[in-house]
Amino acid sequence: MLSPASDAPGDARFFARSGPFGLERLAECISASLPTSNRANGVAASFTGVAPLQAAGPDQVSFLDNRRYLKQLALTRAGVVIVSPAFADQVPATSTALVTPDPYLAWALVASLFHPRLSVSGSIHPSAVVEPGALIDPSAEIGAFAFVGRDAVVGAGCSIGSHASIGAGVIIGSDCRIGTHASVSHSILGDRVTLFPGARIGQEGFGFAVGKAGFVTVPQLGRVLIEDDVEIGANAAIDRGSAQDTVIGAGSRLDNLVQIGHNVRLGRCCIVVSQAGISGSTELEDYVTIAAQAGLIGHIRIGRKARVGAQCGVMSDVEPGADVIGSPAMPFREFFRNVAALRRLARRPAASGTAASTAGENGAG
Repeated sequence: MLSPASDAPGDARFFARSGPFGLERLAECISASLPTSNRANGVAASFTGVAPLQAAGPDQVSFLDNRRYLKQLALTRAGVVIVSPAFADQVPATSTALVTPDPYLAWALVASLFHPRLSVSGSIHPSAVVEPGALIDPSAEIGAFAFVGRDAVVGAGCSIGSHASIGAGVIIGSDCRIGTHASVSHSILGDRVTLFPGARIGQEGFGFAVGKAGFVTVPQLGRVLIEDDVEIGANAAIDRGSAQDTVIGAGSRLDNLVQIGHNVRLGRCCIVVSQAGISGSTELEDYVTIAAQAGLIGHIRIGRKARVGAQCGVMSDVEPGADVIGSPAMPFREFFRNVAALRRLARRPAASGTAASTAGENGAG
């Protein structure tokens, strides 16, 4: 029988649990100062987990980061609510406020405290295939039917999921998570890299020359370099370089179904949202955001902290700090001015001469 949907996160069947923790430990975790009367009004002495405002009980921690949920804040039974200074005075008297400039970041830290990442067993499943010359740290875990090719290196604390494929010569740093059915070839991964299920890393890029007899495939002789603390979503694809490496900068986040072409270079902490595609040899500087379903042509440069809107078609360089949207890409303000102008034109009545001409063409009169 299907279990009913629940607003309470952290089902123990799927997530590790830790705690309980006292208020002092929570405050320390998020670098917040303790309130002057931190256990007034019956607030619990320790807390067992996290939950959203509408579901949290007296022994749980919640947060507010968006004013649209102020009604839920007024009614919450949470023992602790993490809030910004702007909303601290709206926390109910039955809850304790932990005040921080960034409640969402604090929520992430507290949730990780209560639900740490599952530990790695340090084992190789009997059905896994490990070719000669592969070096697997004793603390790493290799799942059922996984494959590790010759001369590959799997670092300390790594987890290689079931049916994952690690190609010959691949180097994987420490504390990496390779999801089920992911494949990695021609690649070097740093530390704390996460590949979600089905990710494809290092396959041949889309390169061909045109000859008299048809297409001639261009050898793709580069690699994929993934720096530390990168996460790559399910079924994303990153092609290896043709003559130089494809590089994903430290701390970057790629969503599900993202396509990265050969020779692309992402700087630090870039965000690429689902179904976006970046064509070959394009470069993103640090802290660039590419929204869902955006498409970037090859051989262009997107400046530091630029933001590319959803379904945007980018066909030329984007200046640092710019916000662009539309196809072809244009500044946000210009795009919305154009939209407003089109709406005004659509509301105009047709000129009488135009109407008469149309009637004549249709045989009227």
